[in-house]
Amino acid sequence: MLRITGGKVYDPAHGIDGVVQDICIADGKIVADVGAGRTLDATGMIIFPGGVDIHTHVAGAALNFARGLTPENQRAAAPFLHTKDLRMGLGGPTPTTFATGYLYAGMGYTTVMEAAVPVLSAKHTHEELRDTPIVDKACLVLMANNEIVLDLLEAGETERAKQVVAWLIWAAKVYGVKAVNPGGVAAWKWGKDAKQMVSPIAGYSTLTPAKIIGGLAAIIDDLGLPHPIHLHCNNLGAPGNVSTTLDSIKALEGRRAHLAHLQFHAYGGDDWHTMRSEAVQLASYFNTQKHLTADAGAILFGNAVTITADGPWQHLLYQLTGRKWGNIDVENETGCGIVPYTYKGSNLVNAVQWAVGLELLLLIDDPWRIFLTTDHPNGACFWRYPEIIHLLMNAEYRRECIQKLPPKALKRITLPDLTREYSLYEIAIITSAGPARAMSMPQKGHLGVGADADLTIYNQNPDGAMMFRYPRYVIKGGEIVVEEGDLRKSIEGREFVVKPAFEPQIEDYLRPLFQQCYTMSFENYPVELERVHGLQMADCLPRG
Repeated sequence: MLRITGGKVYDPAHGIDGVVQDICIADGKIVADVGAGRTLDATGMIIFPGGVDIHTHVAGAALNFARGLTPENQRAAAPFLHTKDLRMGLGGPTPTTFATGYLYAGMGYTTVMEAAVPVLSAKHTHEELRDTPIVDKACLVLMANNEIVLDLLEAGETERAKQVVAWLIWAAKVYGVKAVNPGGVAAWKWGKDAKQMVSPIAGYSTLTPAKIIGGLAAIIDDLGLPHPIHLHCNNLGAPGNVSTTLDSIKALEGRRAHLAHLQFHAYGGDDWHTMRSEAVQLASYFNTQKHLTADAGAILFGNAVTITADGPWQHLLYQLTGRKWGNIDVENETGCGIVPYTYKGSNLVNAVQWAVGLELLLLIDDPWRIFLTTDHPNGACFWRYPEIIHLLMNAEYRRECIQKLPPKALKRITLPDLTREYSLYEIAIITSAGPARAMSMPQKGHLGVGADADLTIYNQNPDGAMMFRYPRYVIKGGEIVVEEGDLRKSIEGREFVVKPAFEPQIEDYLRPLFQQCYTMSFENYPVELERVHGLQMADCLPRG
């Protein structure tokens, strides 16, 4: 049992904005009171719910591919070894599994969502998640280019498609569905992409990206998944793609959705020489669409590794940069591409990208619907979140950074005109309370009775980067895991999974398709329950 006294509590889920009050913990949960046990004096400090990252890439075959492709990052990375009782791991843009858990915890984050898992490699992903300590995990299965699902959507067999989607979700033991470049990765097998929402994709006669988006969004609502369709829009990263993003939103026809790494989808211009920010246009429209949430996908200048299931984009990035690269087709399901990348403040395109991420966070008026991410490791490493927090909280510091951008970039962005500064209350929303609500995890992102006892205590500091980089204490499940920058204890996290309803007979339909199309047998395809460590089942509540 533990009582934390004297701290200023920021708990937006309960409207608590810097109120000094006690937090009581027993058996890994927040409770109303404890009569005995240890007392922790947090006088003069700030208490947040544990951070929740709604979109990151931390485990699975793609990460291992990236580690193998960039051994120089591992050689240059600093080791993380805090005591003789804890394992050593390496940092860098693609840190080892246990270093990932250490680094997230060291920053005050206690729950993360792995945002892209092919069913075919889900077993390996769960093994890596099991090896990622401290943080709780959930993951999303890639679905918008699964050939079985696409064939059914084109044929108009929506009920059978729903059964297949439900079966695949349970086979992969995941929490929700990720739609990456709907139809575009399937078209990539024909050397094509899918940049127009209403044009049929290669290999199909009538199926369009818009139909895939609308069909999957409806299926996910019918199944009652806690998290809506998690949408990586078509035409990622390209000048002028804001029109594609707006068309993608319209294809949802009012259904709930989460838009991933929105920064990469908010550009105007006709080519790289004329690329500009369209954050104002996109944010203005987004503000009217109350059924949507999004994460920023902000970039920071420096080294990164781009990892995405959007194979066509990765090939284009390779052509643009000449950097080493890899591109993989995951049979009948999706694709993958990897290109190391360095964002430079002197580069016009990168300067616009840097501004767009901040503009969206400042222009979208409801912090409960836009969340802090860098699409790790695509835009920047997750442990650089405190740098973004400082930029959001300090307009003067932001102006100093803007002055370092190329003069041409200043004509293409709106950021110099934005004076909004985030409060600590709003930071608690975009880093914890908001993502937890969007993920429909009622035990996360708040400090009310019954919540998981995941919380972070910071020394108050006007320098937001310093304050959020070095928590005084991080408590996970009621145990102190970080104290004054040192990892004190490594505990095992849990995995959240859903099991939507499906008819057992759907396996009779799928089995012969596997015999015809897959190299893996049908019986070996699903993930066994024992591979999901600390299994936590979430409810499915179909929406009428």
